[in-house]
Amino acid sequence: MSGTENVSVQVTVGDVKVQFSGTAESVMASVFNFLAKQVPSMDLARKISLNYDAAELIEKYASLVKITPEGLRVIPDSGVRLSDKDMVALQLVAARIGRDTGKAEDDAMQVSEIQSATALNPKSISSRISEMVKAGYVARDEKEPGKYRITTAGINWLNSIVEKKSSRP
Repeated sequence: MSGTENVSVQVTVGDVKVQFSGTAESVMASVFNFLAKQVPSMDLARKISLNYDAAELIEKYASLVKITPEGLRVIPDSGVRLSDKDMVALQLVAARIGRDTGKAEDDAMQVSEIQSATALNPKSISSRISEMVKAGYVARDEKEPGKYRITTAGINWLNSIVEKKSSRP
């Protein structure tokens, strides 16, 4: 299912019954907002929840990640200086965006795929991935140990790095 297909959802909480129709993403947001108002404890849980959907990632990284004929690529804005570690993390975010939008089958990448996408030195990529795995920012794929994917903690870390680097004069 793509994000452009229309869905319809009916939600009943006690005596209140509502129906939402539209794209899957808009319906999901509407349902969450409705439930947050109807079930206050859910609103409290949302305040401490950390999860990034495709729309949020695209909004955040649109100036750094582009869909090209070769696939999702990190194409940094000229005003942002990115380290090799930042580039690797961004490429893994690009892979996640690709999977979440249906542009890619998987969000895990091999070092060779990251190297091909970023043109970084494979040894540098391996070293940066090793550091990020130890920090919990990247996880090894359970089914294919040679593949890696960004974690929620990794996206949160990358958000703070990109914000700091983007706000520099």
